[in-house]
Amino acid sequence: MSKHYWLFKSEKSTWSWEDQVAKGDAGEEWDGVRNYQARNFMREMKVGDRGFFYLSQRDREIVGIVEIIAEAHPDSTTEDQRWECVNIKAIQSLPTPVSLDQIKTDPRLSDMVLVKNSRLSVQPVKEDEWRILCEMGGIVSGPRQ
Repeated sequence: MSKHYWLFKSEKSTWSWEDQVAKGDAGEEWDGVRNYQARNFMREMKVGDRGFFYLSQRDREIVGIVEIIAEAHPDSTTEDQRWECVNIKAIQSLPTPVSLDQIKTDPRLSDMVLVKNSRLSVQPVKEDEWRILCEMGGIVSGPRQ
């Protein structure tokens, strides 16, 4: 079975890593996404896929790892049927957060979507990028590698 990895961006003031962790195994809807490309990526996600939790705005760093626990379904925050979301739960914090500056200066990550299209709120992460970022974040053998 093929592994897929993702990155979810959130503003700390809207939904923090601590908020995500506090939800425990029940997880939370990744709602409020109003971008077709980001929505389409969520439609590709499968239960068990992993993702990075990235704080945008001031922090601009990957701080944790999440797992998809429910595949795409209608976003409960809108009546508009075009918008869907997935549910995620926190798996673990990165021992060392990985900043956007670190990512941008690592030539192995130069093709990463986060570098090329930093505004996209939900985006894919290639398997080799996943391993590199886990290592940079202090996870010697990244989750489910």
